Amino acid sequence: MDVNARMFEGSQIRLAPIDYEKDAEIESRWTHDLDFLRRMGARPGRPLSVAQVKKAYEQLEKDMEKKSVYHFTIRLREDDRLIGFVQIHWIEWSHSTGHVKIGIGDPQDRGHGYGTQAMQLLLNLAFNELNFHHLSASVVEDNPQGLRFLLKLGFVEEVRRRQALLRQGRRLDIIHLGLLQSEWSQS
Repeated sequence: MDVNARMFEGSQIRLAPIDYEKDAEIESRWTHDLDFLRRMGARPGRPLSVAQVKKAYEQLEKDMEKKSVYHFTIRLREDDRLIGFVQIHWIEWSHSTGHVKIGIGDPQDRGHGYGTQAMQLLLNLAFNELNFHHLSASVVEDNPQGLRFLLKLGFVEEVRRRQALLRQGRRLDIIHLGLLQSEWSQS
């Protein structure tokens, strides 16, 4: 690894802390997009007000202080615009494991490589700085782009919970993937 490389900056994006005043309004808009909410996982989505997002940020800050979550916003380097977030949560320090999550809010910001850069920065932090051994990620089967994205990053399908999610009258699989530090370092 290049010791001069910037840990939180890629060629197009950078990982940054939450900006309470600007980010809450943007993230509130994302929660009104059912497609975005469904990409985020299996929990039922609901629109959130700016005040509700700010309250969630407060809880997130508390969790970050306890080192149970590492959360970063994703911002474009050219104009500092918020486009998404990456996160390591469900951290089990005694086992060196955690679960990663990524969200790119606006559909127009997807498909430009921003998510790949952000995840590569997050994985570098997790494996090379925080000394994680195993990271997991989950995706619902009706999100084939998300599955391809994780596979491209080197994640391997580990568990498929068959028909574990009921969405609009249809039973869907939840796919759990994993990536070991040794696999990451070889890629």
